[in-house]
Amino acid sequence: MECDAVIHLRNGSYGLVEIKLGGDNLIEEGTINLKKLADKIDTTKMKPASFLTIVVGLGDYAYRRKDGIYIVPIGCLKN
Repeated sequence: MECDAVIHLRNGSYGLVEIKLGGDNLIEEGTINLKKLADKIDTTKMKPASFLTIVVGLGDYAYRRKDGIYIVPIGCLKN
């Protein structure tokens, strides 16, 4: 059970990030992994993750899925 990155913010919140090159099957696999990892966090000892994100290789825009997971193309992270 792992994710590719954990982003820590100055206010103490954090998010879990999975990186996938793309494709619906890989994105779906990433969402399953992120949800499993988030569910294993002992929230009596630390805050739950504030966001779950999958960074993908291709795409023109970022969006939030119905389950709350953000899908962000790498090109959206520049500038």
